[in-house]
Amino acid sequence: MLFAGRILPKTMVDLNTSAFTKEQKTYLDGFVSGILQGRQIPYLGQDGAGRFTGDPEEAIETVHGTPVDELCREETIKYEQNGLDCFPTMLENAEKNVFPDADNVFRYKFHGLFYVAPAQDSFMIRCRIAGGALTTTQFRGLSRMAEKYGPGHTDLTTRNNVQIREIAPKDCPNILDDLADIGLTSQGSGADNIRNVTATPTTGFDPDELLDVLPYARAMHYYILRNRDLYGLPRKFNIAFDSGGRISACADTNDIAFYAVRSQSGEIGFRMQLCGITGHQQFATDAGIFLTPSQAIPVAAAILRVFIENGNRTNRKKSRLKYLVDEWGIPKLLQETERKLTFPITFTPVSSCEVPTPKVKHGHLGIHNQSDGLNYVGVLVPVGRLTCLQMDQLSDIADKYGRGEVRLTVWQNLIIPGISAEKLEAATAAIIATGLDYRPSAIRGGIIACTGSRGCKYAAADTKGNAIDLGKFLSEKFDLDHPINLHVTGCNHSCAQHYIGDIGLMGVPVKNAAGETVDGYNIVLGGGVDDTQAIAREVWKSIPFTEIPALLDKLLTHYLATREPDETFVSFSNRQPLEDLVALNS
Repeated sequence: MLFAGRILPKTMVDLNTSAFTKEQKTYLDGFVSGILQGRQIPYLGQDGAGRFTGDPEEAIETVHGTPVDELCREETIKYEQNGLDCFPTMLENAEKNVFPDADNVFRYKFHGLFYVAPAQDSFMIRCRIAGGALTTTQFRGLSRMAEKYGPGHTDLTTRNNVQIREIAPKDCPNILDDLADIGLTSQGSGADNIRNVTATPTTGFDPDELLDVLPYARAMHYYILRNRDLYGLPRKFNIAFDSGGRISACADTNDIAFYAVRSQSGEIGFRMQLCGITGHQQFATDAGIFLTPSQAIPVAAAILRVFIENGNRTNRKKSRLKYLVDEWGIPKLLQETERKLTFPITFTPVSSCEVPTPKVKHGHLGIHNQSDGLNYVGVLVPVGRLTCLQMDQLSDIADKYGRGEVRLTVWQNLIIPGISAEKLEAATAAIIATGLDYRPSAIRGGIIACTGSRGCKYAAADTKGNAIDLGKFLSEKFDLDHPINLHVTGCNHSCAQHYIGDIGLMGVPVKNAAGETVDGYNIVLGGGVDDTQAIAREVWKSIPFTEIPALLDKLLTHYLATREPDETFVSFSNRQPLEDLVALNS
C-alpha cells in the first residue's frame, strides 16, 4: 500500500496481532482506512472537525481563558513561575551579590523589591503599611533598615507608605526578614498585585468622621496576604477607605474606593466607587450600591476575583480594571461579583445618602483637635524625604508627647496623634528642632514629588530637586490666603498624580538653546479630588525647568490680581479660557 509516497510492507499494516488491544486495533483500522480513502485523519484527542475532545494532555493551555501563546511578556513570566516563588533564586543571588536576570527582576517585585537601574544600580523596597498606621517601634525599625541597608533616609509615598532605596542584592533577603521582625511586610507591593491599602490618616480620632476605617483597611490588608490567588492580577490594583473625616485619602483615584457615608435613614455604611486611574484622566465612579461595613471586604475580594478571571492578559495598556469595565459596564461587573457572594448587593442611588463633609485642604499639617479631647500635629516633610535621625527624633516625640504612633498621609507627610494640650508647646518645639516644621504653608505644604530621575529609570526630570527649588521660590514670593497643591511627577506613569494638582508638572525631555537635553515639564492646571474633583487641563508643553519659576510667578500674580473675592486657585484657573492661560507664556 502507499503511505506518504512510500510502499509499505503488508506486515506494517497487519492489525491481527496480539500486540494491540481491541481499542488500538479499532483506531488503527480507522486510521489506515482513512488513508486509503484519502481523508484527513484527526490527531489523537480530536474529533473529525479537528476540535479537542477534552483529553487533558492535548487541551490548549490557558491562563483564565487566554491561550498561553497569546500572553504578553509579563504574563508569560508569571505563568512560568509565580513571583512569590522566586525567593530561592533571591537567596542564590544574594550569596553571590548579583542582580537577577530580566524575568526575575519582574518577579522580585512580588516581594516589593524593585531593581531601579540605570538610575541607581540597586534595589528599592516598598513596604505594606495598612492605612499608614505605624507604631514608633516600627518607625524606628524602618530607620534602622535605611541606615543599615540603604542611603540613610527613607521616602514617604502617596500611598501612606515608606520606601527605602540603594539596597544591594546581598541584602534583599535580610531586609525582608527585618521587616517581618517588626511586624511589616512588602509582599505584593509591586508588579501585578494589590498595592498598599490606604485610609484616612486621622481615622479613629477624627471628630468629623463617620466611621473608623482603619480596621477595614487592616482586614483588607491581611485578607490579601492570606490568599495566594490574589497575586498575579492582570495589572496593579489600588484600594482605599475614606472615613468621611477631614483629610483626603484621594480615595477617588483608586480602582476601588470605599467612602463612609450616612444614609437618609441614618445608617452608616460605604458607598463604593470604581475605576479611578488619574494617570488615564479618570476618577472613580459611584457604583450605585450601599454596603454595610461588614460587606466591604467580601465585595472587594469578589471584584478582585472577577478581574483576575476576566481582565486582559495580552495588552498591558488595556489590562487595568477600568478597561474591563469599559467593555462590560458597571452593571455586568456587579452581576458577576454578586455570583461570588453569599449575600445580595443593595442597589441605591447616591441621593439616598447624605452629602459628604468637604475636606480640609492641607488639614494634614498643623495642630488639630481629636474626638477624644487630645490633639494631633501634622508634620511637613519636604517631598516626603526623612533622614534616619529625623525618624528617630519623631519617634521620640510621639512616645514622649503622644501615644507612641505615627500616621502616614497620601500627601507625603505624617501625623503624630494623641498629644494633650499642655504638651503641645513642647512637642511642636521638638518638631522644629528636627529641622522639620508643622506650621501650615500655603505652597510648601502641598508639594508632592515622585522619586524622579535620580532614582527612577522612567523619570525625565529631577522631580524632588526641582520641587524643592520651586517651592522655595514661590513661598518666598507669595503669601497665599488659600492653599494650593503642586504635584511634580517624572513621567506619564504619574506616580505623583499631576492631574489632581492645582498645578501639576509632568517631566519630559527638553532641548535647550545649545541643543542639550535638560529637565522639562508639561504643565497642567486646575485639578482636585473629593469635593473639588477635577482633572487638570494641560496648558503648557515642554517647558524647560529653568523657565518654570518665572512662568508660575506670572501665573500666581495674574491669579491674585484678577480673581473673584476669596476665590481659590482651582476655581480661578478652571474658569479661565485656555487660550488666556496659554498666552501667559508669550
